[in-house]
Amino acid sequence: MADTTEDLPEREAMEFDVVIVGAGPAGLAAAIRLRQLAEEKGSDLTVVVLEKGSEVGAHILSGAVVDPSGLDRLLPGWRDAEDCPLQTKVTKDRFYYLRRKGKFVLPNFPLPPLMNNHGNYVGSLGDLTRWLGEKAESLGVEIYPGFAASEILFDERGAVAGVATGDMGVAADGAPKDSYTPGIELRGKYTLFAEGARGSLSKRIIRHFDLDRGEPQKFGIGLKELWEIDPEKHNPGYVQHSFGWPLDNSTGGGSFLYHYGENLVAVGFVVHLNYGNPYLSPYDEFQRFKTHPVVAQVLDGGRRISYGARAITEGGWQSMPKLAFPGGCLIGCAAGFVNLPRIKGSHNAIHSGIEAAETVIESLDQGHSRDELAGYESRIRKGPVGKDLKTVRNVKPLWSNFGTLIGFGLAGIDMWANTILPRVGFGFTLRHRKSDAAATNRTDLYSPIDYPRPDGKLTFDKLTNVSFSATNHEEDQPVHLILDDPSIPLDVNLPLYAEPAQRYCPAGVYEVIREEGGAARFQINAQNCVHCKTCDIKDPSQNITWVCPEGGGGPNYSGM
Repeated sequence: MADTTEDLPEREAMEFDVVIVGAGPAGLAAAIRLRQLAEEKGSDLTVVVLEKGSEVGAHILSGAVVDPSGLDRLLPGWRDAEDCPLQTKVTKDRFYYLRRKGKFVLPNFPLPPLMNNHGNYVGSLGDLTRWLGEKAESLGVEIYPGFAASEILFDERGAVAGVATGDMGVAADGAPKDSYTPGIELRGKYTLFAEGARGSLSKRIIRHFDLDRGEPQKFGIGLKELWEIDPEKHNPGYVQHSFGWPLDNSTGGGSFLYHYGENLVAVGFVVHLNYGNPYLSPYDEFQRFKTHPVVAQVLDGGRRISYGARAITEGGWQSMPKLAFPGGCLIGCAAGFVNLPRIKGSHNAIHSGIEAAETVIESLDQGHSRDELAGYESRIRKGPVGKDLKTVRNVKPLWSNFGTLIGFGLAGIDMWANTILPRVGFGFTLRHRKSDAAATNRTDLYSPIDYPRPDGKLTFDKLTNVSFSATNHEEDQPVHLILDDPSIPLDVNLPLYAEPAQRYCPAGVYEVIREEGGAARFQINAQNCVHCKTCDIKDPSQNITWVCPEGGGGPNYSGM
């Protein structure tokens, strides 16, 4: 090729007061609050938000039952806004323990008050995020969808100075195509990382500044289908949670059905990624779950209209990294603010965005720039986020150490103790023992799981479901799933773990293909990737690194 790197155009640089990476609830809440405060002060604060999805909300996936406390604080009049997509209030809350054919109804009265969903709202977090994006833009925030932040910029003192977007129009071999466009540098006085669970730049920031406090972050994988069901079976505001079958007692997880909107039901399944059996497939467990009578009877006669998957942070209070660093901070699920037993994180994401914005404004008012936002950590730990997470800090370790039945019971007692004696409880905080990758055991300890074939009506194969996520990537681009050592999948993971990437991936990205003569080949179908980040988390050899593909690639969720 005649062109060389010297022939390529240089990337431009743009200056802002605040750069935000990620247009989810946390990033948009921070942007909105920054501009609200700027308007109050009459200052011209410049705020930019980068979003790797093709549009705001395209990569947002959640249940979702939304605790409105964050919205109440950010936009007090949101309930009166006719265009707000969050309209369905929770009307009924039901909790089941499932067995293969039967169920046991858990009465609500012995459950800790924090598990009560009355006062919450059911809806699409993606649609809510789109609405927040409109609010942010109306306040003067610049939002750039389709631009994936792929590089962290540092100043001469070593502080974060902003980010750069990835180059566009790069071929799979790394050569520039005719459509090549260099990335853009977005520099700011402060940079907020709101990438969600296992964000690629957040992961680098945590490593670069040694923000990890020694407790591993814990994760789950959430899988979701959106169904349109028979109107006769629709019960707007009905919230159903369950645990038990099809997972065994040593595998943590749970499931949900949420009724809202026009005959819509969100069907979801969460598997904690510290499971040991390498033969387990979270996707196939999800499909089995739908065959239980309590679920199948609701979906019968309906149609699946969307599918997606996303990693969820579960470590909570103990796994929270140091939140601030020179030049910025971590907000939302980039820092791990999900309340696991409540299966809620959007309220804490919004709270954290507000706390970050208010800390940034205080620092700018004092003439500071690119220093450590030390006040942010205190705001989080002493404010509503810390209160929410500290109350449930022992739920995940109890569940992991004692299994579902005993662990869930002990967790209930601990949550009651923390409710009666807020933020104190029994006075102890249990630790997380090891990473989710390290929890994977060898195949010689288990037997393969024979999952039923999908019927195409209630249960579906992976690739068919992926088509309902509207996932798309430019094919001629560098693969965004990087193997540190290309030999490990076949030389290590295959003999020890039957290469579990074939099963933990919910999108059919990874395959071991047998050639004629019996030779094996490891294949990565990067075009299928729904950006869930599970491979980056669960690979037992920690050999896979997820990086951003070309901006705009990935799922294009609608109504999720």
